[in-house]
Amino acid sequence: MANARNAAAAGSPSSSSSSYSSSAPDAEILRSLHRLARDLAAAEAPAPFLRAVFASVSRRAKLLVAVFDDLLGVVGRLPRSASLCLREVLLVLQRFKAVVADCSARSRMRLLLQSDEVAARVRELQHDLATLLDILPAATELGLADDVADLLALASRQCRRPAPEAAAEQELKASVLRLIQEVEQEIVPERERLEAILDEVDINDPASCSEEIEILEREIGDRLAERWTPAMIALVGLLRYAKCVLFSAATPRPLDSKADLGDGDDDGAEPPAPPLDFRCPISLDLMRDPVVSASGQTYDRESITRWFGSGKSTCPKTGQVLTSLELVPNKALKNLISRWCRENGVAMEGSEPGKPEPAPLATANKAAVEAARMTASFLVKKLTASFSPASDNRVVHEIRQLAKSGTESRAFIGEAGAIPLLVPMLQSEDAALQLNAVTALLNLSILEANKKRIMHAEGAVAALCHVMGSGATWRAKENAAAAVLSLSAVHSYRRRLGRNPRVVEKVLLLVRTGPASTKKDALAALLCLSGERENVGKLVGAGAVEAALSAIGEEETAAAVLASLAKRGGAEAIVNVDGAVARLVAEMRRGGTDWSRECAAAALVLLCRRAGAAAVAQVMAIPGVEWAIWELMGSGSERARRKAASLGRACRRWAVANAEQTTECPTNSTTVTLPVMAAS
Repeated sequence: MANARNAAAAGSPSSSSSSYSSSAPDAEILRSLHRLARDLAAAEAPAPFLRAVFASVSRRAKLLVAVFDDLLGVVGRLPRSASLCLREVLLVLQRFKAVVADCSARSRMRLLLQSDEVAARVRELQHDLATLLDILPAATELGLADDVADLLALASRQCRRPAPEAAAEQELKASVLRLIQEVEQEIVPERERLEAILDEVDINDPASCSEEIEILEREIGDRLAERWTPAMIALVGLLRYAKCVLFSAATPRPLDSKADLGDGDDDGAEPPAPPLDFRCPISLDLMRDPVVSASGQTYDRESITRWFGSGKSTCPKTGQVLTSLELVPNKALKNLISRWCRENGVAMEGSEPGKPEPAPLATANKAAVEAARMTASFLVKKLTASFSPASDNRVVHEIRQLAKSGTESRAFIGEAGAIPLLVPMLQSEDAALQLNAVTALLNLSILEANKKRIMHAEGAVAALCHVMGSGATWRAKENAAAAVLSLSAVHSYRRRLGRNPRVVEKVLLLVRTGPASTKKDALAALLCLSGERENVGKLVGAGAVEAALSAIGEEETAAAVLASLAKRGGAEAIVNVDGAVARLVAEMRRGGTDWSRECAAAALVLLCRRAGAAAVAQVMAIPGVEWAIWELMGSGSERARRKAASLGRACRRWAVANAEQTTECPTNSTTVTLPVMAAS
């Protein structure tokens, strides 16, 4: 779509004025006119309901092709009046081409809604072209053959001819708008009527339906037709429903399975998963309005506002009690997310803080909500009646896609009873079905009510453990771990999951053996589980300390896990692991992220406080630790500087105590020198 818009821009008057200056030779102008007329003559209507409009443009262009072809054969130097007139004709033809390119880039449904505007623009350009052709010097001055001169006059007359009434096009548009109104009234569309409407806009297979949905969502996100935005939002929901009803929840495109199974790069069959740094730690969704809390962590404004609104005053990621609930917009990250969305064709919604959304985008409109409800109900009924793995996979894939589309869709799928039907499919030997099922559960688990449904579904936790341990693909295992993370956001479920030895065992297995993306989600789940004090003993006993240490230097979350364990009773266990303190010091010193260095310093401070002199002695035994502390105090984040200062004070106190013992016991010749460090 971006390429098409660029093409349209390339044909605009502003760009043409730079390409064809007033000093361009007449022969070059004529060649450009001939080429443009030939392109317009071959242009095809982007949708059936625009065939009449595009046919009229094509007929006029074919006449002009013959005229310009004759001029190219006879011209020496054109009369000045003819040269100036033809340069203006060139601008009009370029505007025609821009309209054609713009129409080709639009979704068919948006074209239908704006068909009046397109027809009016074409009529205006035809009138401008007729005026220029009328004032073109006489055919004798140009040396045109009589029959070619007749074609020129015919082209002028045709451009002035009134366009016929587009009754069929207007009726189709009215039918679509009536359908939206009926859906708002909770009237389920008739299959035959849906099929007839989509056939008239040339959407007649699952691929064209999916493409139409993607383009419409992009146009809504880019705010390309504010007047029609409510109708476009409703049409996205209707098209999802139509895709399931008319095309039987068609099988995912073949390349989907290749990407899902990890055999290659994402092929674009569906929008790529956003980078972890672009996802809100609370909702796991792409952040639309990233903001920074007082703890220095970034969240989506909607999610963190809801967190504070529930009465909490802690940082969800670190557990730190916040001194202020003020949120600061993270504009740099928002710009990066916007760029990623543009490059990957993902609709980027959201608004600047303090500026209310326009009404159509503030919430999904009634028709879109009802269409989502109908789609969820249809899919769950179809899944209930399914009788083969292939049929199951088609339906579950659609549920997975629908669950990505918004909160309402997740709620409707859960209310329709999908979760108990999805759980057994996690045990499937069909890799694609297993992946679709676990990803659908992950998408559904973002909604609080669905968390409860999953935790109360018989065998759901055991099924997630099965996927984490024996899943057919790493992506399935990763999504199962992400689902555990999502469920752990609820305090009571976090305790319940932490008490389950299989959950702990499988999460730790992924931390130890998984590839980078899987390990990242498993560590995030482990961090969440370790936020509950009663879980820490079980986690430590199962080997959480060793697992987190094995990931130090690779994943920034590993240091946060160790800090969380140390804070809630695991300090002694960490100190007793050979090399644990040294690895934390190395993480604090190395050029990692600010957060990983901060977490490493926090973990060391907690070890010194909870494990006492034994831990401080290990810290001080590491060469260069004093300068690592000093460097972090100078270059780290505000929290990191505070942690480094605390660690420095602990080391100084130990050094003073050790020096006094040395004075009392002359046989001990150990001396330690620390630079003077001021607390920040």
